[in-house]
Amino acid sequence: MIQLSRDDGGVRVSADAYCLTWAADRPFVTFADGAGRPLAELFTLSSVHSALGQDDTTRIGTWQVDTTGEAITLSLDAASSVWDAKRYTFECFPDRWRYSVTVQGRGALTDVHYFGGYYSGHLGWGSGFFRSGQHFLEGFNPEPNSAEVTGFPVAGCSTIDLMGVPLPGRADWFFTPPPFCYALRVPGGWLAMGVEAPPGENRFTAYHYHGSAGAFHLTLAYEGHTPVEGAYTLPAIGFDFAPTPYEALACHRAALIRHRCAPLGIESAQPAWWREPIFCGWGAQCYAASRDKGRAPDYARQEFYEDLLSTLVQRGIQPGTVVLDDKWQRTYGENRVDPDKWPDLAGFIERQHTAGRRVLLWLKAWDPEGLPVDACVTNAAGMPVAADPTDPLYERLLRESVRRMLDDYGADGFKVDFTARIPSGPGLRRHGDAWGLELMKAYLGILHGEARRVKPDALIMTHTPHPYLADVVDMIRLNDINTGADVNRAMRHRAQVAALACPGAPIDTDNWPMPDLATWRAYVPLQPELGVPALYFATHIDSTGEALTEDDYRLIRETWAAYRLKLREQT
Repeated sequence: MIQLSRDDGGVRVSADAYCLTWAADRPFVTFADGAGRPLAELFTLSSVHSALGQDDTTRIGTWQVDTTGEAITLSLDAASSVWDAKRYTFECFPDRWRYSVTVQGRGALTDVHYFGGYYSGHLGWGSGFFRSGQHFLEGFNPEPNSAEVTGFPVAGCSTIDLMGVPLPGRADWFFTPPPFCYALRVPGGWLAMGVEAPPGENRFTAYHYHGSAGAFHLTLAYEGHTPVEGAYTLPAIGFDFAPTPYEALACHRAALIRHRCAPLGIESAQPAWWREPIFCGWGAQCYAASRDKGRAPDYARQEFYEDLLSTLVQRGIQPGTVVLDDKWQRTYGENRVDPDKWPDLAGFIERQHTAGRRVLLWLKAWDPEGLPVDACVTNAAGMPVAADPTDPLYERLLRESVRRMLDDYGADGFKVDFTARIPSGPGLRRHGDAWGLELMKAYLGILHGEARRVKPDALIMTHTPHPYLADVVDMIRLNDINTGADVNRAMRHRAQVAALACPGAPIDTDNWPMPDLATWRAYVPLQPELGVPALYFATHIDSTGEALTEDDYRLIRETWAAYRLKLREQT
């Protein structure tokens, strides 16, 4: 149930879970829970900055109320220093509410500050940047990071983004991205604040929470790559209530589906082989490189993988899927087999098929190695920094390479890695207009669409557990393990986020790197609980050089046998 009331010129919307009150004399909205406990004082005059200048709200009108339709809608028109006009909108539903901003004019979006912004239209308050008040207790960020810390202080800052690399401040490449949704603990539960963009409008690269003592605001980073000509509505921020932070994520996904911001999800009918235990040779490549003081990619060779599989088979271990990892190909951009390493890749894959196994080829997303400059995103100096899926030339080359890998080589799908290297930055140049999450969808859409056209049961594995991408990926990989963290705890968190973001998608539980053999032994039995068991080692743990024992091989056999039995019982 939802009710509208007016008092002293103000407006109030009350529902079971929340109450919003618009004051008549100040651009703040009081946000309380259903019991009347204050949660925030929301500054409504958000700034939408463009490459033409920073947005200062200079004058505001009065709140207008519309009670037609399924929601009670309140809107406020305002004048801007850089836009011809702005409108702020609250949509209030019986169970939730959301907020959006529409600008009119021209300019390329840079940063959009929600519930914070410049305002010079009230002489009694002075001018400058205003923030919202908050009474939150604790923050939750679903994006894994190198410290595996999900909580953050509400007076601090946090980021969810598409990028990452093991460097200071960027060590969050594991999911690219998770849902763009923060959860804030409030009295009585958790409050989700998630980004809700219609298809085609996920053009941002990062979602920031900026907190300070008693205040906060949010930011979407557009980096100057989204031109506005006329009216443009920014993504909404949706608010949901839940008893736990993970259930808050589930509410956010449900809202994306409800408002047609994401596809329904993973197809229900899936080939049985997608859930077969996986062997990936990367950990073994790393061990060989450590032993020989070499480079791990140099061991992505046919005879090396044949020896690895022979070793496993001799010990009664039969993977259902084999992943040929970095670097089986001559160049990352073209993905043509390196004949010096793989003199007969098609023959190798055919023999795996005869043995009842499927084969995935590892791909390094975005890497321009071997590509013509015209097929790449370039920087201001003309240097290629990434493949450009908006460019017709690259799309043609990518489709050709997919057909070659699946038809000519006989592969069954792809393990897509390094998606965190998606191009980002204000000075980059590309052919089309997609950016941010839309650029990721463009790349994966070409790869997935062409793969399915060639092989209807082809498997595309990524570490991109965002609901908007659920129709262009098939399996979510939990990605590299943090050797300095509690491995089982960290991987449980990742698996929860992946399962909530993309329900029904198989989860590759990964298996590398490991700090030592004991940690590996503790993780192996947990893998079937989280998803599909994966094995990255055949003889030794690379980090310590510890050899797998007969008990370890027995652990793999028994874990996989129990997992396969459970699969059969479920079908």
